[in-house]
Amino acid sequence: MSVGRDHLLSVYAQSSDPWNFATSAYEQQKFAATCDALLRPRYRAAFELGCGNGQLARHLVGRCDRYTGMDAVAVALEAARRTVPQARFVQGFYPCPLPGDGFDLLILSEILYFLDARDLRRLAGDIAAQFPLAEVICVTWLGPTGHELQGEQALAIFAAALETHDFTLVTRHDRYRIDRALPKKPV
Repeated sequence: MSVGRDHLLSVYAQSSDPWNFATSAYEQQKFAATCDALLRPRYRAAFELGCGNGQLARHLVGRCDRYTGMDAVAVALEAARRTVPQARFVQGFYPCPLPGDGFDLLILSEILYFLDARDLRRLAGDIAAQFPLAEVICVTWLGPTGHELQGEQALAIFAAALETHDFTLVTRHDRYRIDRALPKKPV
């Protein structure tokens, strides 16, 4: 079973920055590594599922003409709008319809292990159907998640299901990994 909305609300109950994204040197280094993993210097439109309080968006927004972030938690989205006022933020709890804005960059940062196998396959299907030509960046926590799936298990299920893309490990840190998925070249 995917992590429920109540769990996410409880995480943000005391703070709009429960993981200290804004002040943690580790998180800032990971955001920089995420930007370094991008293949191109500029994108037409980027989408981040599980954008939280917008701290990664702050690093990404300068690399794209349009940025859209989606999160389930209103408090996080309010913080994101303050952090990156030029970006667009929408509320949604996956599985739900994804915004359709011709995205050529999708960011899935530490979100996959919040989903169960069924929802990971559904997400892969949604991406393949809506954004078959998009670059997909997956940031995966390597420590214990406290959820049904661990990070690399969730990534493996998602990567196997996203048959339209080839995955490449870009960065491996002792606490996370970053993978890039690009559309498969026609045979």
